[in-house]
Amino acid sequence: MKQIQIYTDGACSYNPGPGGWGAILIYKNVEKVISGGEANTTNNRMELLAVINALKILKERCEVTLYSDSAYVVNAVLNDRLFQWFQAGWKTNDKKPVKNQELWEELLKMLSFHSVTFVKVKGHADNEYNNRCDKLARNEIKKITTQLNTDTLA
Repeated sequence: MKQIQIYTDGACSYNPGPGGWGAILIYKNVEKVISGGEANTTNNRMELLAVINALKILKERCEVTLYSDSAYVVNAVLNDRLFQWFQAGWKTNDKKPVKNQELWEELLKMLSFHSVTFVKVKGHADNEYNNRCDKLARNEIKKITTQLNTDTLA
């Protein structure tokens, strides 16, 4: 099985507001960089989409080490909350609907296909790849903000 490293980050301006995500996939020292964004979203959605979109582009089953600074994503997986939500019909411990359910469901599918180890990294620190992903996400926000401003003036 191919061994892949993935770094991801998501960002949002105003939360909710314009958001972006970025990911860097590394296989045998070759990098693939992807990014995207949405005009009206949240930081948590962008963090999830970074992970999902990175895993989606893998063409075959892979052994993945995924690095993220998102406690929301990493802790949900490492602390088994994701599976608890699934088993509870997508309800939290206090019986409320899980936010971003459709994204969690998509992530769960990816995790059943790939062997993924999640690693929590410190955000905005000395991790070169995390910083690059943050820059990718912020560049997506700038693109969206510029487009929104252009559309408003038109």
